[in-house]
Amino acid sequence: MPYFTKLFLIIFCLVLLGESRRHRRRRWTTHPDVQRASHIFKRNRDLTKAWKGKTEQLLRVDEHDFTMRPAFGGPAIPVGVDVQVESLDSISEVDMDFTMTLYLRHYWKDERLSFPSTNNKSMTFDGRLVKKIWVPDVFFVHSKRSFIHDTTTDNIMLRVFPDGHVLYSMRVTVTAMCNMDFSHFPLDSQTCSLELESYAYTDEDLMLYWKNGNESLKTDEKISLSQFLIQKFHTTSRLAFYSSTGWYNRLYINFTLRRHIFFFLLQTYFPATLMVMLSWVSFWIDRRAVPARVSLGITTVLTMSTIITGVNASMPRVSYIKAVDIYLWVSFVFVFLSVLEYAAVNYLTTVQERKERKLRERFSCSCGIPHSKTMMLDGNYSESDANSLAGYTRNQMAPEEEKPEKMVVHLAMSNESNSSRKRGLKGHMGLRIIQNTHAIDKYSRLIFPGTYIFFNLIYWSVFS
Repeated sequence: MPYFTKLFLIIFCLVLLGESRRHRRRRWTTHPDVQRASHIFKRNRDLTKAWKGKTEQLLRVDEHDFTMRPAFGGPAIPVGVDVQVESLDSISEVDMDFTMTLYLRHYWKDERLSFPSTNNKSMTFDGRLVKKIWVPDVFFVHSKRSFIHDTTTDNIMLRVFPDGHVLYSMRVTVTAMCNMDFSHFPLDSQTCSLELESYAYTDEDLMLYWKNGNESLKTDEKISLSQFLIQKFHTTSRLAFYSSTGWYNRLYINFTLRRHIFFFLLQTYFPATLMVMLSWVSFWIDRRAVPARVSLGITTVLTMSTIITGVNASMPRVSYIKAVDIYLWVSFVFVFLSVLEYAAVNYLTTVQERKERKLRERFSCSCGIPHSKTMMLDGNYSESDANSLAGYTRNQMAPEEEKPEKMVVHLAMSNESNSSRKRGLKGHMGLRIIQNTHAIDKYSRLIFPGTYIFFNLIYWSVFS
């Protein structure tokens, strides 16, 4: 009896479980969203059920040898190309290359892929079918790195039309070489090109061409670079010859870039110009202030060296002179000449003082007046020295041809105090203070700024 009881309970539980499942299924199918989806499914039935075989059987992939190009043995198969540039990722002056992301599309006709269709609609596939049929073997000439994006799957699309026309599209990022000329840097324009070519098929087997001429190249309007202004994109094509294999069709995507100058004006040209102008300040400093003029000259020279080193550190080591090198090195020469100018002034001042010392010694020996005193009026005297001149009268001065800048005045002692002579002596002393500047400093105040302005006019008219 217990055995039949257990069996009855098990059967009863199974019946209840079945009723519960039927109830849940009936409630789910009556939901509005499920009914709407079921209606759409019935209206748009799964077309894959209409094919009696696989896609390979529909396209007759197994019936043909797709390792051979279409119409093998006949004329060259035309393959049209169009490109949509998504972005210019970077331009590297040091490596002389650029990185570009683009959509690359190929168009050709392969009658082996034609299939019957009542609605004349195309079929779209992903990259899995690409490995089973023939596709053009286009590669990027002079490329350093390139890859097809594979997130979340391979970014490859294959669209086949009933008459055998094929559209093959992929999303590619490529880093290619760009031969740059920095002779006008940073006032330069660079023209780079991305080159496409068939790797195996010569022009006798494959004719590569731009599908719609210049209209085959599309660019995103949002493309921008931090240091360059993109002036234009255009396409060209020509034949490339290899001595061992023959002639090949090559397509070019050309684009012209013009460098923004404002960054370099702030970081290079303005600091260099200010350093040159700062070096001119020493021409207005007293020639006897040796520490001030020497430290100013050395500081400007070292600063110019730092600017030159910083600019060259971010540039390739080219063997020719760049436009920025001309400006910086000419500015460096101006700063260096200001240091040499003070060296010349200091040397000539020392020579003059030596001559004045000898002249003073000669006057002191030839003087026969007992109550006389010889003094130098060179602007370097105290107020007490100036007041002590009140009781002196001028007796003798050096001849005009031997007059130094520091005038040697022989004064004889006198008890007469004359206010008019005192005022005249003070005016003469002020004139000697003004005339204490060396002649080289006077000329340098005009020659250095004038020459530098003339250089800037020539520089900017030639390179801009």
